[in-house]
Amino acid sequence: MSYEYPQVVELRQYTLHPGRRDALIDLFNREFVESQEAEGMSVLGQFWDLDDPDRFIWLRGFADMASRARGLSGFYGGPVWAAHRDAANATMIDSDDVLLLRPAWNAAGFAHDPARRAAHDDGTAPRGVVDVTVFNLNDAAGPALLDFCRERMTPVLRRGGALEQGWYVTEPSPNNFPRLPVREGESVLVGVAVFKDLAAYDAFLADESWKRDVAPVLAQWLKGKPDARKLLPTARSAIHA
Repeated sequence: MSYEYPQVVELRQYTLHPGRRDALIDLFNREFVESQEAEGMSVLGQFWDLDDPDRFIWLRGFADMASRARGLSGFYGGPVWAAHRDAANATMIDSDDVLLLRPAWNAAGFAHDPARRAAHDDGTAPRGVVDVTVFNLNDAAGPALLDFCRERMTPVLRRGGALEQGWYVTEPSPNNFPRLPVREGESVLVGVAVFKDLAAYDAFLADESWKRDVAPVLAQWLKGKPDARKLLPTARSAIHA
């Protein structure tokens, strides 16, 4: 079966008030998944940050920029958000850390497969560990970097135990829904890698292959240190092991 590959993706990182993350995740998984998808958007994955108890991270996809404007207008102007926005906003300190992205090459991103998402009352435990790393670049990602990503970075991750990978770069279009800010004036490469469990992820980190075969060459394109997040999928995340 073929699945839709969103051509525009938001990586959204929220800083929350202490102790409020579980409340937001419960509300999100109950009220904000199907209601957003009814407006033509794709809720790709939702995650706990294992190193920051007050951070919630999720990925939202769109067919293109025009459908992004329509979908966001429909959802944020609709009855579900109106009914629950106060409760959602009460959990948040900051929701403006948002990167607007596109797949780094054809089918480089994750497909939208709602069948992988559990029902809200399923009770299924989260599966796997997801690494999301933002590589800040000196310039927009060009052919040489993307070739290196396909030919060196991807195989090292795969040999290191990554079950799935998604690669994204900055979407250069202007933000067409200014009500929701995005980070502008940046060029990034974003990698999303799924591991079977925490042991598999730790084994990858302990291995020297990335440091030996990737990091020294990758450094020529980077502006500063990569920002890596170790994430646990929520029960209703469609991205999981």
